[in-house]
Amino acid sequence: MIRYFLGRVLQLVPVLIGVTFIVFFLTYIAPGDPARTLLPQEATDEDVIEMRSAMGIDRPFVNQYLSFLFGYDGPGDSFDYKGLIFLDFGRSYITNRPVFATILERFPNTLILAFGSLILSIVLSIPFGIISATKQYTVTDMLVSIASLIGISIPAFWLGMMLIYVFSINLGIFPSLATPSNWKSLILPIITLGAMNTAVQARMTRSAMLEVIKQDYIRTARSKGISEKIVIRKHAMRNALIPVVTVIGLQVGYLLVGAVLTETVFSYPGIGSIMVDAIQKNDIPQILASVVFVALMFALVNLMVDIIYAFIDPRIKSQYTKKRKSINLFKWSKKNAVK
Repeated sequence: MIRYFLGRVLQLVPVLIGVTFIVFFLTYIAPGDPARTLLPQEATDEDVIEMRSAMGIDRPFVNQYLSFLFGYDGPGDSFDYKGLIFLDFGRSYITNRPVFATILERFPNTLILAFGSLILSIVLSIPFGIISATKQYTVTDMLVSIASLIGISIPAFWLGMMLIYVFSINLGIFPSLATPSNWKSLILPIITLGAMNTAVQARMTRSAMLEVIKQDYIRTARSKGISEKIVIRKHAMRNALIPVVTVIGLQVGYLLVGAVLTETVFSYPGIGSIMVDAIQKNDIPQILASVVFVALMFALVNLMVDIIYAFIDPRIKSQYTKKRKSINLFKWSKKNAVK
């Protein structure tokens, strides 16, 4: 199990490096000049050139990227122990604060919103998906399928605005602005963020259950006189959890990313609002740090999902072990053949 875990961790390294390169390249070629944005309108071209040099954005792309990763510009430069590998993303062009510190301040707020949406989607999607599968082609199945289709089709920002219009403006039940300290104000953004995830997970749960309950071992369990509830709960559900866990794990990452629109609609102080504000002000260090941080969280969630796989279905761990043994056997055979 430890070898399986370490193997999955090592696979994250090239993924994160690829993400940083793509994001950094996109910000490098993006239109706009951060130096011109920071300076007053009456600033001269000489002032802009001097500001670009002070910010370090007048250097070639490779030098900037190496500095972003390692705090090292290339031959002739020395390490200053700053950069991504030292968890130093630099300072914001706007606030002059360490961008990573700003992310750590806002991340708990986004985590509250994402965790609430995840709980909502799990509580609703799995029971409704199981009921829909066990009552296939009935009115219940049709209603669940229609509700899932609507949930998948509705954009999050439109749903958020409609919820504000109905429950905040017209009925006055919930506040239109969300704050972490007011649990009542979190209800509408949690529903907005969790609606699509609930629909997707319900559809996946239904599909997985339909595939499992048609297997031979399910028919064998029923033929032994075992009650339907025990067959569904003990025999069918566990084997149907693999694709459901996959979707739930992926949805956690999407919740962090999807929170950008939801936080903007409800003016919620999370990572999403930081990213939107940084993009509007062309604050490149804040943009890079936010995107890389979200990508890291996404990768870690996928790693946790893979580990949960091994506990739910031991065949996955055994397949990895067999693969490693076959590779070692091939190396051993090749070594002896050379001898």
